[in-house]
Amino acid sequence: MARDTLAAPAPAHDTGVRPKLFRPPLPRAALGLLLPVLALLAAELGVRTGAIPANLLPAPSDIGATIAELAHQGLAGHALASTARVAIGFAGGALLAIVLGAAVGLNRTAEALLDPTFQALRAIPSLAWVPLLLLWLGIDEAPKLVLIGIGAFFPVYMGVASGIRDVDRKLIDAARLYRLSRPALARRVLLPAALPAIFTGLRNGLSLAWMFMVAAELIAASQGLGYLLSDGRETSRADIVLAAIVLLAVLGKASDSLMQRLETRLLAWRDSYATS
Repeated sequence: MARDTLAAPAPAHDTGVRPKLFRPPLPRAALGLLLPVLALLAAELGVRTGAIPANLLPAPSDIGATIAELAHQGLAGHALASTARVAIGFAGGALLAIVLGAAVGLNRTAEALLDPTFQALRAIPSLAWVPLLLLWLGIDEAPKLVLIGIGAFFPVYMGVASGIRDVDRKLIDAARLYRLSRPALARRVLLPAALPAIFTGLRNGLSLAWMFMVAAELIAASQGLGYLLSDGRETSRADIVLAAIVLLAVLGKASDSLMQRLETRLLAWRDSYATS
């Protein structure tokens, strides 16, 4: 006699297929351009309809024409001068910050000796350094580079010191089980574990270097994007001011993207939410 039987469910097998995460309909690069494009279209429409005074906020098309005009009047030299100052100042400030931040993160005595002073200096606004640097170093390139280095120093210092101090104690205990020396512990455990925080500090320091560069070039510079800002203000040319601001935004984003690519390459081993 045939009996009706219920079919047993088939055993679940891992097919290696994972549920797809939600993906935006546009590529990330296009999605990132969406907000600026909408803002530019709104500004263009507002100026053309008279809702926004053109003398205060020129239309984006007029700003583009100003950039094209400046390109024939040495704009590349201004951009190159500003970029070179940022590169030199950031390199000097970041290198010093990495050395001192590592000393503070690795040594409690160095932390007690140096950290309170650095935290107090960190609260000083950028423009407060200008008169002192002019008195000490004159009006040549030196005060500009030092001011940019000061701007880059503190975010990088904070990233290095806090990154080392916040390394998981379990990693240190595991390294001590293998009897690693202090240099080997720093090189093989502390530095790799602190790299995410260090790169965050480097990116913040790079953005502040661009900001301090503008303050530095307002000191008596004859070339640079900060000089263009000052020149546009003195001649009441809002289009030149906005053109310089646009170029600063583009150059700042380009340098940050390069730093982000370096971070992605060096931290490819990370298994985090962002890389999942």
